[in-house]
Amino acid sequence: MGEKTVPILPCRTIRPVVDFYVALGFETTYLQKSPNPYAVVERGDIELQFFGLRQYEPAESYSTCYIHTEDVDGLYEAFRAGLKATYGRIPTRGLPRIGPLKEMSYGVRQFLVTDPGGNCLRIGQPTSAEQHHRPAPEETFARALHHASLFADSKEDPAGAASIIDRVLDLPDERPTPAQLLRLLVLRADVAGRLGDEKTAADALTRADQVQLTAEERESAKDDLRRLVDLRDRTVPEPPEPSG
Repeated sequence: MGEKTVPILPCRTIRPVVDFYVALGFETTYLQKSPNPYAVVERGDIELQFFGLRQYEPAESYSTCYIHTEDVDGLYEAFRAGLKATYGRIPTRGLPRIGPLKEMSYGVRQFLVTDPGGNCLRIGQPTSAEQHHRPAPEETFARALHHASLFADSKEDPAGAASIIDRVLDLPDERPTPAQLLRLLVLRADVAGRLGDEKTAADALTRADQVQLTAEERESAKDDLRRLVDLRDRTVPEPPEPSG
């Protein structure tokens, strides 16, 4: 007999959470509004359950689960398309939001999705048989990108990420490659937006737009270029929650 783990996650109200997962392509297989709000959503082999907790604060949530997939790029594109169709744009900060698709230092390609209840889904696909953190790169700008990404996403410390990027971009005697510069600027714009520093975010996006890349560099930076488009689009006010 096989086993299956099903996370049971909190939220303040059930309906916005269910609507969000429907936008991602999930099916609502159970919904109880009272006396104890509860819902179950499923997409393929992924099953998530939610319970309502009136005193719950989504912005302070630490609830997380990891979802393994054999097609992280396909799932990422499907989620983005569903969010675009439902919200009119792809939400990249606040609640709900979807993060960038990234190659992680521990041999996984992954992205993060955070629902209206503040629950974070880490969705990843192994890219290496060695599933452990590799040493940080030695080269100056690769090392800065490594640590800034960890601060921005794993540690949820955008201010720390901003400090790393600002410091390395101000080095007097070293310059990043064009692809490294693009990645640094896109991440700087991202964390500036999270910190509410719209001027710095706009300046970083403008600088990123001006970086000249070869065809080979564009291919290697395709995830960052896609993130650049998302960050430009977020100048539109954040969308309201979809109605029930």
